[in-house]
Amino acid sequence: MSESTPQRPYTRIVRRETHSPRSTLAVILAVLVIVVAAWLITEIVLNLLGHPPLLSAPAQLAAGVTALPTFATDLMIGVGSVLALAGIILMIAAVTAGRRARHSLVGERSAVVVDNAVIASALARHAARAGAIDPDSTRVTVGHRRATVEITPTSGVPVDTAAIEAAVSTQLDSFGLRPVLAPRIIVHSHGKVGA
Repeated sequence: MSESTPQRPYTRIVRRETHSPRSTLAVILAVLVIVVAAWLITEIVLNLLGHPPLLSAPAQLAAGVTALPTFATDLMIGVGSVLALAGIILMIAAVTAGRRARHSLVGERSAVVVDNAVIASALARHAARAGAIDPDSTRVTVGHRRATVEITPTSGVPVDTAAIEAAVSTQLDSFGLRPVLAPRIIVHSHGKVGA
């Protein structure tokens, strides 16, 4: 087995740890459907028992549905557009997987998942050391495909951007992260006063 492809059980474990489930959205939708169904059933039972409705009697609901074509066209188009947009958003949420702020390290005999904050901390330390700058002047954000290193230099002190980029690239290559992160170095034009 090659170094770059982990074994199948590890692949499943890494995917579960790096992607977030859609269970919260599913629970919210299920609760909404249950509440609407319970309300409709309650209205029907109250109507059958001869009691006044909670919000609207089943006959009034049916009359409202049959009267939909008489409503203003602009209103119907607006409501239809909102419902279509909600449906598209729900379809996209159902098909795509959410991502957690984590990356995996490729290994043949282990599954290692690293939080993006840990990666950012390591890159900030190496960038500060390579650029001979204060670690407090370095800010790193790690996304799904990019690691952005922001440097705020001390006023009057030049920053060796090439050395920082080389150090960050070397460090990212040594991690062996999946998906691979592309480095981006930003040196702010305005510096801060040194201590």
